[in-house]
Amino acid sequence: MVKNIAIVILNWNQPDLTTKTISSFLKINSKNFSYHLYLVDNNSSDNSFQVFQELYKNNSKITLLKTKSNLGYAGGNNYGIKKALAKNYDFILIANNDIIVAPDFIEKLLISAAKNPKSILFPKIYFAPGFEYHRDRYQKSEIGKVIWALGGKIDWNNVYASNVAIDEVDRGQYDHKKFKIDFISGCCLMVPSGAFKEIGFFDDRYFLYLEDVDFSQRAIRAGYKLKLVPGAVIWHLNSASSSPDSHLQNYFISRNRLLFGYKYASLKTKLALFRESIKFLLSKDHWRRLAVRDYYLGRFGKGSWQ
Repeated sequence: MVKNIAIVILNWNQPDLTTKTISSFLKINSKNFSYHLYLVDNNSSDNSFQVFQELYKNNSKITLLKTKSNLGYAGGNNYGIKKALAKNYDFILIANNDIIVAPDFIEKLLISAAKNPKSILFPKIYFAPGFEYHRDRYQKSEIGKVIWALGGKIDWNNVYASNVAIDEVDRGQYDHKKFKIDFISGCCLMVPSGAFKEIGFFDDRYFLYLEDVDFSQRAIRAGYKLKLVPGAVIWHLNSASSSPDSHLQNYFISRNRLLFGYKYASLKTKLALFRESIKFLLSKDHWRRLAVRDYYLGRFGKGSWQ
């Protein structure tokens, strides 16, 4: 039976980047499945939506959606997912607007899905050429094969999430190796549509950052496996949507780390988080101080971020 897939891509003020990603998706091999792309504009303040209307007005493969306000990564994707679920697709594929995909990557995901029905699947994610953290470290032949993520792991003692195998050159060393995956990056994941009834959607309180880690932990607790499909490949234009170690990251990660940690971590770790949060409240770091304050006051979503 031919499978139907909804692809949800979220844009906020990045029409050039988003259209490159969509161009990549429109080149996928889809002989053995059907797909439709839901492009959600997260109430951009630029001319993104007008650009998309002009470019895709005659493309039957794409539905344009626009939110009434900036709902963040979590809320914006939820908006698209809910619209897609109303159409009874077999799978929802959530993808960042800063990736380039191999033409056969969805085919590879579907082959694995048939063998692993209660799984959330994800591809190998490489750094796009030129976007590596350590560009001078690699030989020319290794560019495009540098791993950004093969899933993620959580340091439960400190409540820090990190990508598995980041910065390593892929030589197939993980293709048949068993290793624990604690979460799937929201960069790209394929979810059986029925799973949302068991797991729920992304938690809107996070707005941005760690909502994918929370979703993954709920999936695991609902009995789903997080499964890497080594033959499926995409490339990530890393930090094209937000700069590393920015005020934005400092605010949302600091606040959301408390939200996640108090929900899932051990009592010992929760006590350590509390002590650390008091230090942040008394520090001179403006955005971390606001993040902690907002957490304890229950100011989630966009919070104090302007």
